[in-house]
Amino acid sequence: MSQILSKIHVNIPEIGFDADALDRFSMKEFEDVAKQIQKKGLSATLHAPYLDLSPGSLDPAVRSLTRRRFEQVMDLVPIFQPQTVVCHTGYDHQRYWGLKDTWIEKSLGLWVWLSDEIEKQESLLMLENVYERSPQEFLDLYEGLSHKHVGFCLDTGHMAAFSQVDLHTWLRSLGEHIRQLHLHDNLGNQDDHLGLGEGQIDFRLLFEYLKGRKADPPIVTIEPHREEDLWPSLEYLEKLWPW
Repeated sequence: MSQILSKIHVNIPEIGFDADALDRFSMKEFEDVAKQIQKKGLSATLHAPYLDLSPGSLDPAVRSLTRRRFEQVMDLVPIFQPQTVVCHTGYDHQRYWGLKDTWIEKSLGLWVWLSDEIEKQESLLMLENVYERSPQEFLDLYEGLSHKHVGFCLDTGHMAAFSQVDLHTWLRSLGEHIRQLHLHDNLGNQDDHLGLGEGQIDFRLLFEYLKGRKADPPIVTIEPHREEDLWPSLEYLEKLWPW
């Protein structure tokens, strides 16, 4: 296993925060965790809360709450010094299909502010796909963020479960923006968070494409929901890792 860890550089834990954690734990407790990570010579990525949040909501109170949660995460960025901060866009075609342009316009105000604040801390904002049906719903956002440093976190499981187009289309459309990966597998009908190789996602295609970009390897977070799937996923990844 040590050879696997050495080859794919598994040294960047991702720390996810929900509303309960942000409200319940003290700054001192967060500082203690950050010190433990840093003492082991590790860096980290952070994942912002997402449940019940909507950056582009037409309700200003919902947008205000969303910003407040992101402000709480920003308070932790100087402590953890993460390489990236991952956020879900919150866009869902089933809820906002008739209001897409308005939703994007309102959400851009938050993303511009957040990307600037994160960049001041020498970190990078990553936008992650969840319910988006196609890359176009991201391209509309990136058009408004073209002057900002905002990366794309491709979540393979979300893409397979919720997208209406295939992986190749996502890579062709957003490949230049991919700076981080959330890797888990499924059979294409629900977000199972299976171990790598247990579903139908073509990870070989993914890595061959990313290798061909001749860019730095993306940050990788492995997201099987069962602990017993972690090491088999690392072994699977080690066989395909092209760097």
